[in-house]
Amino acid sequence: MIVISDITKTYVTASSTVNALDEANATIEEREFVLIVGRSGSGKSTLLSVLGGLTRPSKGKVELNGRDIWKMDDAELSKVRSREIGFVFQFAGLLPTLNTLENVMLPAMFSDNKKDVAKRAEELLVSLGLGDKLASYPHQLSGGELKRAAIARALLNDPSIILADEPTGDLDADTEMEIMELFREINKKGKTVIMVTHNPDLSTYASRVFRMAKGKLNIETGPLACE
Repeated sequence: MIVISDITKTYVTASSTVNALDEANATIEEREFVLIVGRSGSGKSTLLSVLGGLTRPSKGKVELNGRDIWKMDDAELSKVRSREIGFVFQFAGLLPTLNTLENVMLPAMFSDNKKDVAKRAEELLVSLGLGDKLASYPHQLSGGELKRAAIARALLNDPSIILADEPTGDLDADTEMEIMELFREINKKGKTVIMVTHNPDLSTYASRVFRMAKGKLNIETGPLACE
């Protein structure tokens, strides 16, 4: 379970003070598929970054199974990020000098057993339809293939939570549907999926939908529509 309590993130410049997050509150149960919808600049990516232990909030707490991640020391927080959370971003971020298999193995690069890591990475890629792309480099992959490789990388350490930041924002409609079906299957296998997007049409894939606007997080109660 993830409990978000009064999360605020304030950025102060010489000329202004901006609340990227304004006392956001939510409870997300295990195995939910949560969609957070909002326009660019609404604070949704900042919230995901706070949930993932990447951006420290100015105020509030994020409890993961009863533990406030922002009270952890750096070593504890790094362990949570590597073992309990998988990240998928809008751009795949695969390293161009590594092939697909090597890119997927990156989250376990310090593992003592590289053979087991390579086996799991290969199994994930095969399960995601990339069994024939193990030795291919990023420039040889399509947009959908790049995204599937990024999803495999996020799953490598078998995290309980997947955080996805606009994972379909750069894809055509058909590929977007394909990737969303993958996330749905991942959720059905027991993973909690929290995804942010500007596309309200994706709400049909989620078990619950939130809307973000001006740093405020609200449970969506009516039909979604772009502002």
